[in-house]
Parts: sequence; structure tokens; C-alpha cells
Amino acid sequence: MALSNSQYESIIRTYERTRDENHQIYEEHVKEAYEKLPELAKLDEERGRLMESRLSALFGEKSEHTDHIMTLEEIALKRKMILTAAGYPMDYLSPVYTCPDCQDTGYITDSEGIKSKCHCFRKQEMAILYEQSNIQDFIEQNNFSTLSYEYCEGEDLERLRGAVKISLDFVKSFQNDYRNIIFFGTVGTGKSFLSGCIARELLNMGHSVIYFSAINLFDTLARYSFDAKAKETLYNFYKDLYNYDLVIIDDLGTEVTNSFVTSQLFSCLNERHLNKKATIISTNLNLSEIRDRYSDRVFSRLTSSYEFCKLSGPDVRMIKKVN
Repeated sequence: MALSNSQYESIIRTYERTRDENHQIYEEHVKEAYEKLPELAKLDEERGRLMESRLSALFGEKSEHTDHIMTLEEIALKRKMILTAAGYPMDYLSPVYTCPDCQDTGYITDSEGIKSKCHCFRKQEMAILYEQSNIQDFIEQNNFSTLSYEYCEGEDLERLRGAVKISLDFVKSFQNDYRNIIFFGTVGTGKSFLSGCIARELLNMGHSVIYFSAINLFDTLARYSFDAKAKETLYNFYKDLYNYDLVIIDDLGTEVTNSFVTSQLFSCLNERHLNKKATIISTNLNLSEIRDRYSDRVFSRLTSSYEFCKLSGPDVRMIKKVN
């Protein structure tokens, strides 16, 4: 899973705090109810004696308490009647849970005894994944639900349809099939949009995704690389860059390209390829410009390990601004 040990432990500590807080609420409920309704305290004493008697009988032992007037079912019914008559909810003296499904443990055990993460755990997990993905704003509008073909026609439309199919197939097979994509073509034709669509789907599936504009990626690498005090930060940055389930590098070619950028780009592509971790690149450069701008090693890695997906047509962003 994408969460680090510290992130996982942070979620577990959240559950521990929640249980403590809810137990405190429960104790306050009991204290208040017992003070206002003393007969409840007597009923609960009787219930305790009855349960002790049943437990003793289960182990073949004799119990000191054998003179029971009521059954557990009768006690439960009378408790509810007393509570409701006093204006309290029937479950006022029940344990308090923020998530009744997992009882604030984060895990649910099925009928076969197999534990799995509760939906509330997954919700916290997703919040962390979105926060660390660096693309919350990026995917707000870039998702398949907002996909439109109205600005394309002819060959441009066919290319867009083909790119959408590739994107959907990429998501569908992501769990079992190592693939990389490079979206290339003119400005405003949907390259970044499709990257965002894929990112959103994979994040919702629980995969770790991180997004960088090319400028931001290489500026960050340069800042950490040339700062002697940032060795640990650089190490952790590389660790994420090389091991996230999906890395998106947007607008490759907009950065100032030099030997440092070229070597860092190759390291990223190569390490991720060795780790079988998917990468998506979007660029306005055509194939010959990619070959000329970067080293032969970079171009070789791209042509051997990436699916090239060309998009063309009008600048949709400009059309929307005009309209």
C-alpha cells in the first residue's frame, strides 16, 4: 500500500484517540443516567449478576448469584422503557462509536475471520493520498466525468477517442499490467486533461500518484541536490519519485534543459522502469524535438518502454476562454 509506516501509525493513533473520546462520552452518559434514574443502576447490577451466573455455568462452576428475577432480554427491554420514558434515546447507554461498522478499530472481520480495512479507514487513507499526490487542484476539473468531444472533429476527434480508450485501458489494467504513456501534440488538445483523468481514477482505487510540472520537478531536484543540508530530504524525494505507483510529469520541455535535467530525467525514467512503476508524460514536443532535446539514452528509454499517444486539434482552453 502507498502509506508509509508513519502515515499508517498516524491513522491508528487517530482511532485510539477516537475510542478514548467515545469511551469518555459513554461514561458520562452512564453517570448522568444513573444519577437521574437510579433504577437503571439497579437493573445493570442485576444484569451483571445474571451474566456472571451464565458464565459460571458455562465453565461448570457454581455462582453465588442464583436468585434471578428477570432474564437478560427482560432487563434490556425494561432499560429501554425507562430511558425513553425519561426522554433519552433507547441506545443512550450503549457504547459510542464514530463508525459502528468497525467499532472505531479501522478493520472489519468477515464471517471467515478475514480482516480488511473499513470504509472509514479507506477514507482517511484517501485523504492522505490526495494530499501527498500534489494534484488536488489539477484533478478537480480533469476527470472522465467532464470529458467532452464537442471541440474536435475528423482526425482530431479520432485521435482523442483513441487516447481516451488508451487511458481507460491503462486504468483498468493498472493493477496487473506495467505500462507507460507519453501524450504528445499541440497545446490545449487534452494531454494534461487525460493525465488528470487517469490520476483521479487511480487515486480513488487507492494507488499512490504524484504529479509534477516538468519545471517544478527539476527545480525541486536542483534545489535539494545542491543543498548540503538537504541530503535526507533529497533521499526521501528520490524514494517517492522512484516508487510511487504512478508519476505524472506534465509539460516536459517547458523546463530549461541542461545536462543536470537530462541526467535526472533519465534516472527517473530508468529507475521507475526497473521498479516496474508506471509513468505518464505529457509534452508539446514532437518526436524529433524530444530526440534532439534530450540524450539518446532518454529517447531510447521512451521509445522502448512508452506508448506514444498523439493528440491534435484546436486549443480547447482558448476556445473555452473566448466562449
